[in-house]
Amino acid sequence: MRLAAFLCSLEKLGPRRSLPRTTIRGGDDQFARRSAIARIGALALSGGLIGCGFQLRGSQTLPIERLYLALPVNSPVGAEIARVVRSSTNATVVSSRKEAQAIIELLGEQREREVLSINAQGRAREYQLRLRTTFRVVNPDGLELIVPTSLVARRDIAFNESELLAKESEESLLYRDMQSDLVRQIVNRLQGIKPSAS
Repeated sequence: MRLAAFLCSLEKLGPRRSLPRTTIRGGDDQFARRSAIARIGALALSGGLIGCGFQLRGSQTLPIERLYLALPVNSPVGAEIARVVRSSTNATVVSSRKEAQAIIELLGEQREREVLSINAQGRAREYQLRLRTTFRVVNPDGLELIVPTSLVARRDIAFNESELLAKESEESLLYRDMQSDLVRQIVNRLQGIKPSAS
């Protein structure tokens, strides 16, 4: 097994000398080796997935060629919809509703947070974050191709007052992940519409 032989040789090499010892927890050489092995294992796993036929998402073919995006200017979800449609689908984004075969309208987006558990002092210990978005798709005559649809993404997050800044960063990343999830769902639903001839 080539991978096993490579991992064994990596064990013999020890930590890279270019890494300052202060970047390794407590100066622990084993931690450096384990981190390197974990990275190699992740690469091997991804190689195995590709070998078994797994592929990353490619360009999506939509049943429409001309799409108008009626999205709020300051909407993070709207901005990502525009980016994904332009970069990952066959549709051309047009500047006029009249030119379009379909129009995406983002009707609303809302961030929510709910306490899931509390500690002995009655303070929140775990939250559930939610991102909710509502959209519809119409043709230039106002006929609904997709009726108003609400999508919700959820993520749980533990809270620790001593790590406030780190938790704020983690929460921001989770919202970004949920946003990407919802945008993928919206774009996927475009594949089922039946536009009228224009």
